[in-house]
Amino acid sequence: MADNRQFVEEFAKSQMELCLSNSTINPELFQEYGVKRGLRDKNGAGVLAGLTNISMIQSKKEVNGSLVPCDGRLLYRGYDINDLVRGFLTSSTRHFGFEEIAYLLLFGQLPSAAQLAQFHDALTKSSFLPTNFVRDVIMKAPGKDIMNSMTKSVLTLASYDDRVSDNSLPNVLQQCMMLISTFPMLAVYGYHAYNHYECGDSFYIHRPDPNLSTAENILRMLRPDMKYTDLEARVLDLALVLHMEHGGGNNSTFTTRVITSAGSDTYSVIAAALSSLKGPKHGGANIKVVEMMADMKAHLSDWSDEEAVSAYLTKLLHKEAYDKKGLIYGMGHAVYSISDPRARIFKGFVQKLAIEKHREKDFALYSMVETLAPKIIAGERAIYKGVSANVDFYSGFVYSMLDIPTELFTPIFAIARIVGWSAHRMEELINVDKIIRPAYQSLLPFEQKEYVEMNAR
Repeated sequence: MADNRQFVEEFAKSQMELCLSNSTINPELFQEYGVKRGLRDKNGAGVLAGLTNISMIQSKKEVNGSLVPCDGRLLYRGYDINDLVRGFLTSSTRHFGFEEIAYLLLFGQLPSAAQLAQFHDALTKSSFLPTNFVRDVIMKAPGKDIMNSMTKSVLTLASYDDRVSDNSLPNVLQQCMMLISTFPMLAVYGYHAYNHYECGDSFYIHRPDPNLSTAENILRMLRPDMKYTDLEARVLDLALVLHMEHGGGNNSTFTTRVITSAGSDTYSVIAAALSSLKGPKHGGANIKVVEMMADMKAHLSDWSDEEAVSAYLTKLLHKEAYDKKGLIYGMGHAVYSISDPRARIFKGFVQKLAIEKHREKDFALYSMVETLAPKIIAGERAIYKGVSANVDFYSGFVYSMLDIPTELFTPIFAIARIVGWSAHRMEELINVDKIIRPAYQSLLPFEQKEYVEMNAR
């Protein structure tokens, strides 16, 4: 087996020159043909590819007939994310927000107390896996990449559904709710299987408690003693709400729309969305932030020295530190410029958690980087819009304080974002009956090549 793999690897390497020479496209041709790379124009604005009533992002406002950057806003079904967070965290009916905001995104309105209780009950009754599924699927061939484990599990769940290809709206909604409720189990159990079989630690499976919120159950299932503080659960709940949906134009949500438009089943759609989210350019950014900050701390003798921190950040941009990619991770966003509202909301709760966990020194360093990095980037790079901390800058720090392993950082994102994916899948099915099929300009010459017989090549 090893010899076969070595042979294939050597063959692949030997053919790379051909692959590169025949597949490389001159970057200037994209501009010549008016192709918007990444479906974004030169100013970073996305190509209009659809309509949605689910959420909205605002990063600019009109002043005297011109669009100028403004503080970022994020609206779920017309409600400002700041108001929604205040509603479930500080109102007289203080409660966990994941289930309430999931109802809002799926059904378009805030639930009454009775509707929320009924929805929570429906999710709880959906929160089960087929007999022996953990043993036969999740525990088989475990690996460090929990997103791959989740994707495998989602596709396997299709085999247990006798209405897998029924795309009627009630059936799709039921399938989506089942996946929303089981995602925490798929993620946490997948991690436990990896941690046991690959890392040699103890293996335990805790069932979710039907009386708890999604955030509480994640911590309950993850920890050996099933214990957590109220602040820990509420900060994780907040993180889930902030990651739940983001305007519809992100890569994984667009993937959801594309695969839905082809008429595929819910399991295939969500598996494709998971595959998109796992990419380090999309859902894995918070891991890069944590690794970058760890490298920074390892190279700084005094974390409070602004001059030393500034020098390190400059080295990052010059490709002289950390992964030498020239990036300060957690800074900047495809849409926001002045501020990411999710990062602003997160920061206050991050500080509270840092105090509880006795990590004030870490928080002070994060805050310093948040202040210094935009100035250093502006001085080093020609940028068309402002740069500010995005939600990923703080989310990895939060997860580390919650003792969530890095292998679960992106799966936690998926546990939240499947709500948005589900809402967009429903909206696509309700409103559009046309496959998404973009155009590509062929660069092949009109004169066709003549086939040459094998013995004449």
